[in-house]
Amino acid sequence: MPKKTAVEPPTPGVPPAVLGEKLRAPETLSDGLPLPKMIVFDLDYTLWPFWVDTHVSPPLKAKDGNTRAVDRWGESFTFYSDVPHILQAASACNISLCTASRTSAPDLARDLLKQIHLFPANKRALDFFDHHQIFPGDKKQHFARLQKASGVEYEDMLFFDDERRNRNVEELGVVMWLVANGVSRGEVDNGIREWRRRKGKMGKKSEGVEGV
Repeated sequence: MPKKTAVEPPTPGVPPAVLGEKLRAPETLSDGLPLPKMIVFDLDYTLWPFWVDTHVSPPLKAKDGNTRAVDRWGESFTFYSDVPHILQAASACNISLCTASRTSAPDLARDLLKQIHLFPANKRALDFFDHHQIFPGDKKQHFARLQKASGVEYEDMLFFDDERRNRNVEELGVVMWLVANGVSRGEVDNGIREWRRRKGKMGKKSEGVEGV
């Protein structure tokens, strides 16, 4: 999908039409407080419960209406259960979503993101992300490329990852939230609250979003 040339301020409050009964969003996306302009996700054991470069054997084939994919051995792969809700809700808030992964199988990771669709939107997971940085290496390299491609300042980024070693991105000004068992609504709420706390935005209401 085309890259955005500019990122608009995020919009607290997920539209009711997006939430509905079928979409369960993190509380912080609709509490009226400031939000990060960009949320970046690792892939393995963050968005999905496996290592794509060691557990998945191509080719992949979509199953069950594109809610999951199976590999050449018939093994099934999909996201953690809250992830489809989180990505759709955050996207509805005008938050730029990106990936930063050090996997050695970037093409396979992208293929999986194409195969799995998110509902109720019925769009490819890949299409919810503005930028992808998927390659082996120090995560600071991933973020340097994300910053250059998006123009978003590091201080306006929130990163979810399952590995402590990747906290080194905080040297750039990024806030990282360490997840224990994959991304969930609770983890996203905790991460956003930590981002607000560190940026001194706990008490500012929605009219202060322009300054996020």
